[in-house]
Amino acid sequence: MTTPRWKKALFISLAAAVAAGAGFAAWHYFATPAGYSREVTRQANDLQERILSFDSHVTLPLTFGTEGSEADKDGDGRFDLAKAARGRLSGAALTIFAWPESWTGDGGPHRPTPGFVEAARHTQEVRYNAITAMVRDFPQQVGIAYTPQDMRRLHGEGKFAVFLSMLNAYALGDDIDQLDRWAARGVRMFGFSYVGNNSWADSSRPLPFFNDTADALDGLSPVGQRAVQRLNDLGVIIDVSQMSSKALAQTIALSRAPVVASHSAPRAMVDIRRNLSDKELQLIKGSGGVIQLVAFSTYLKPLSSKTQDKLNALRARYDLPPLATLDYALMPGDPVIAGWPEQKVGQYANALYGILEEEPPATLKDYGDAIDYTVRKVGIDHVGLSSDFNEGGGIDGWQNASEARNVTAELISRGYSEADIAKLWGGNFLRVWEQVQRAAQPVATSSP
Repeated sequence: MTTPRWKKALFISLAAAVAAGAGFAAWHYFATPAGYSREVTRQANDLQERILSFDSHVTLPLTFGTEGSEADKDGDGRFDLAKAARGRLSGAALTIFAWPESWTGDGGPHRPTPGFVEAARHTQEVRYNAITAMVRDFPQQVGIAYTPQDMRRLHGEGKFAVFLSMLNAYALGDDIDQLDRWAARGVRMFGFSYVGNNSWADSSRPLPFFNDTADALDGLSPVGQRAVQRLNDLGVIIDVSQMSSKALAQTIALSRAPVVASHSAPRAMVDIRRNLSDKELQLIKGSGGVIQLVAFSTYLKPLSSKTQDKLNALRARYDLPPLATLDYALMPGDPVIAGWPEQKVGQYANALYGILEEEPPATLKDYGDAIDYTVRKVGIDHVGLSSDFNEGGGIDGWQNASEARNVTAELISRGYSEADIAKLWGGNFLRVWEQVQRAAQPVATSSP
């Protein structure tokens, strides 16, 4: 049975819906966006050739590696080996991500209904197999990094380093032993949350359509609490992006190792729960962790007044009050939606996403402002970079992996030293990874 367009919109990344339709900028080897001097451009190109640059959140499309979407071809997606080579991107966290494709109707997919859990696990396998197939088929170009030492070795060999990450505990059901299985297969970072609550943790974006409510678990469930300890033992980094504030604070309090927010932005840029408050930034810093700032347009700059006017007109047609928070501007998040029939939800979601698709993207300047803000708040040793490619990420100037050096040019133009840029592009993440592995018991193995 074909899934209706509106339902697909609810079952794909809401972030991707925001950015759908955004074009990819053309890129040439020495090109950078207008406004950089010849000297900044030269220095950026030179530095990008030398540093280890790491993007901490990329999701492969389910078609990655198939005909028309080959790993080594310069395709339509935002990431492939050809683009990574042109941008001199050293490595990335490729995320084994899954989300339920159907609604249970009995409380939402945050309840681990067996059939839907199995479907989500199948999605995990598809993405894992695509990654391992790429490594098998192109051994001279790419390898998997199971340890920080592996990543440095692959960089020295001129190979792209794949770091295996996993997002969303939903696909694991209530089976905490799945963490051991995936760690043995090479996963080195695990994020509990995505859009919608699950049985491990509350999300920063509960979905009324799934019968979610904010803080339904009051943070972490008992399974989620046990998972923190298990991940520490396995030497797997805990990713706190997309968690509710309570879940994030509880995770940090329980963890004996630093945590990472793999793809987040400061709430000071856009006041939404998906972004991190100053208090949350400090909690992550206090753990010894790092905030990997995400190049996601609607998390970096508020919606224009024109777009907000259109959204308010839409809301009026559906008897919703004017926007009081941008949380409800970026997704169908009003609690009253829990009582709407599915068709009405679908119509509203399609219209909302259609309006958001017309919003101009953020720029490298917006991204640089977010970096500056976060560095001032927590210090240069606790900030990193991420794109969220193929799940909605991409800004003017960093639309795909081939434009990675443009970020370096922006940082140089703002006065960051080469040493500090190296920290932002991967040094800080590697330091956290080393600390997490040292805290493991037993120590994580160096092979799957």
